[in-house]
Amino acid sequence: MALQLAFVLVAIIIGARLGGIGLGVMGGIGLAILTFGFGLQPTSPPIDVMLMIAAVISAASCMQAAGGLDYMVKLAERLLRKNPSQVTILSPIVTYLFTFVAGTGHVAYSVLPVIAEVATETKIRPERPLGIAVIASQQAITASPISAATVALLGLLAGFDVTLFDILKITIPATIIGVLVGALFSMKVGKELADDPEYRKRLTEGYLDVKKVEIKDIHNKRHAVLSVLIFILATVFIVFFGSFDSLRPAFVIDGETVRLGMSAIIEIVMLSAAALILLLTRTDGMKATQGSVFPAGMQAVIAIFGIAWMGDTFLQGNMLQLTQSIEGVVRQMPWLFGIALFAMSILLYSQAATVRALMPLGIALGISPMILVALFPAVNGYFIIPNNPTVVAAINFRPYRDYPYRQVCAEPLVHASRTCFDWRCHRAGVAFHQDILRETAAFNPLYIGLCLLVYRGVFPFTHYLISA
Repeated sequence: MALQLAFVLVAIIIGARLGGIGLGVMGGIGLAILTFGFGLQPTSPPIDVMLMIAAVISAASCMQAAGGLDYMVKLAERLLRKNPSQVTILSPIVTYLFTFVAGTGHVAYSVLPVIAEVATETKIRPERPLGIAVIASQQAITASPISAATVALLGLLAGFDVTLFDILKITIPATIIGVLVGALFSMKVGKELADDPEYRKRLTEGYLDVKKVEIKDIHNKRHAVLSVLIFILATVFIVFFGSFDSLRPAFVIDGETVRLGMSAIIEIVMLSAAALILLLTRTDGMKATQGSVFPAGMQAVIAIFGIAWMGDTFLQGNMLQLTQSIEGVVRQMPWLFGIALFAMSILLYSQAATVRALMPLGIALGISPMILVALFPAVNGYFIIPNNPTVVAAINFRPYRDYPYRQVCAEPLVHASRTCFDWRCHRAGVAFHQDILRETAAFNPLYIGLCLLVYRGVFPFTHYLISA
């Protein structure tokens, strides 16, 4: 088993280094080694999860093509510029809502330059709002009803009478509280710009980048608003269908009444929403494939296809050994499984892939399904390695031009994103990443703890919902 695990980890690490669809296709290499080399029987590929993600991404891509995403960015820009002194608090709320609505953290890219500019103009250290904003955009993944990770978890726990509402009523309050506490903490990160001698020096020497962020105009505002409304309405329908079984269509099969599964409902509703957006806004379907959302979503599909299939095959092939060795410990201290989720997410760079690869083990170990829901936010751990596209984008929105031959650690946004481990700017890259680590390393356990508290009924309203 140890040798098999070594091959699995090597495939994951190489895939992460390749980037793009590399993680998924390296999962195929790992699966081939497990199957042909070690004789493990491949499990069924996660087709339902992949199709659900494809359906959601199709709808989100059509919304972006119709101008819906640009409209949301315009609203966010207006809010931030209207309240510049509160940018550190409002930025994570904005990116959280973007991800919550769209189901993917990639939609937060568009608002990051606005956050950086508003912060700089208000003399607030840009890493304060940017750091917590990218964290919030990822934490919302575990609270969004249509994110790939939530969909994957719902599919795995469907046999335990866990509904979508059961997941959301725990993860939404916990992640929102955690994000707000993180934002308050971020307000004290680093010196004030007015007190920073390096900032004053650069201001005097003219090293400030005064280029304004230009948000492109919306070609047809009515169509943009309509696309957002259709997408949100589709999400609401999914939440209702996932929360109340009686709303789902029922069929009689072999004398038994069977309700339509949530995977099929999500696929039907989201594909219909995508079609309605294209039809009602008269948007070219090819344009939907050319935005930023579609390729990012398809990369997630390929990642889950390869990595989750490989991980599931490894776990099923060694399930007896794994459960015998750690079952007793994990049942006594189920929070340890949250650490495993956190560690695996660092390697997989995907919340959905982590859920699909590791949650089946938690189920096999006999961990309570609601405890697994409470540990769900632990899959947001891939900020540890600065290769997350959202983190890289935030680093790249630096308000200062670099010195020709040296980098200064005082301003963490001074370096180029892809060379943050180059010897010339290593200190600056680590400085910015440490700001992110200080926030997320502290608050990921807070998310988990809050989820567990919510599950235990510390919040009276949520306790009432759970026991209802």
